[in-house]
Amino acid sequence: MAKILIVDDERSIRNTLKDILEVESYQVDVVESGIEALELIKENNYDVVFSDIKMPQMDGVELLQKIKVNNPEAPIIMISGHGTIETAVDCIKKGAYDFIEKPIDLNRLLIVVRNALDRTKQASEIMILKRKIDQRYEMIGCSPSVERLRKMIATIAPTDARVLITGDNGTGKEVVARQIYLQSNRANKPFVEVNCAAIPSELIESELFGHEKGAFTSAIKQRIGKFEQADGGTIFLDEIGDMALSAQAKVLRCLQENVVSPVGSDKLIKIDVRVIAATNKDLKEEIKKGNFREDLFHRLNVIPLHVSKLADRREDIPLLVEHFLQVICTEQGVAPKKFDETAIELLKSYPWPGNIRELRNIVERLIILCGTVITADDVNMYM
Repeated sequence: MAKILIVDDERSIRNTLKDILEVESYQVDVVESGIEALELIKENNYDVVFSDIKMPQMDGVELLQKIKVNNPEAPIIMISGHGTIETAVDCIKKGAYDFIEKPIDLNRLLIVVRNALDRTKQASEIMILKRKIDQRYEMIGCSPSVERLRKMIATIAPTDARVLITGDNGTGKEVVARQIYLQSNRANKPFVEVNCAAIPSELIESELFGHEKGAFTSAIKQRIGKFEQADGGTIFLDEIGDMALSAQAKVLRCLQENVVSPVGSDKLIKIDVRVIAATNKDLKEEIKKGNFREDLFHRLNVIPLHVSKLADRREDIPLLVEHFLQVICTEQGVAPKKFDETAIELLKSYPWPGNIRELRNIVERLIILCGTVITADDVNMYM
């Protein structure tokens, strides 16, 4: 049930609003001053706040500003019997969700409440999603190699330098790329990921640079490419060592001139994109074999970062296990579980050819199949 707070020094207004909103099955509290309102807000999470503007001791605008300090997303609806356009605009600029004049129109009141509650719900869902995303891309570990990565990321993230991340499959190259993005000045702009190994060679150019309608048989409409989608933000070219040579040539031109040309078009589109690339291949060996362009390698390899194998940083395994325990138990909706010391020691001794990805899968398997305390016997049984 949504909770609503009404702040008005006129008893008749407070009671009328309370009666109307309670008929709509909202839980409603009423107070007659801004000071009382602030005390209640400390103790309760209100979904919507109605506040009169003209009140003794503390007016509604001052109350609005004080609420916004600690609750910037709270929808606050201002009400006034002396409303002007200037007053309404001033309240909206200071963070009010909406402005309603007295005498209050019942239909407008209910519409504004429903819209404000929808916004509160959306904001809550976005926060939950953001926490999940941040948790997913959290860099876990205390080993020297992880600490070096953290320092490097903090140094290079605020720049626009291109980064080439190397490391075996499953070591966490995407996590490194995401951390660079999240700590960069482009964090509020798009992050566009392209798995170069998952796209057929004949489609990679269209995927990266877009195409015009009719450019080839299946091009039934215009397509915006990944580079253009990432304009102003960051593009992550994962497994770039698997990219076709023809596409490499166009990527090189894009990096040199900061322009893209869609397939089937002669036009050049100016872009501003930071490029982060990753590969599990030795690109110098691929250059010798003729599979990768040396000039593109040098364009990408401005800042090289290497992510170590899990077997080379075993001291990170207990922290990773604890992290995955919390995340997976929440995702699966199961009661919290734990690994005893014998299980942790056994996990630390395993070679982990699949690296962190394999460890996560094993932890998830053990959570699903085992009891509250996971032992070495459980690990031996289900590894």
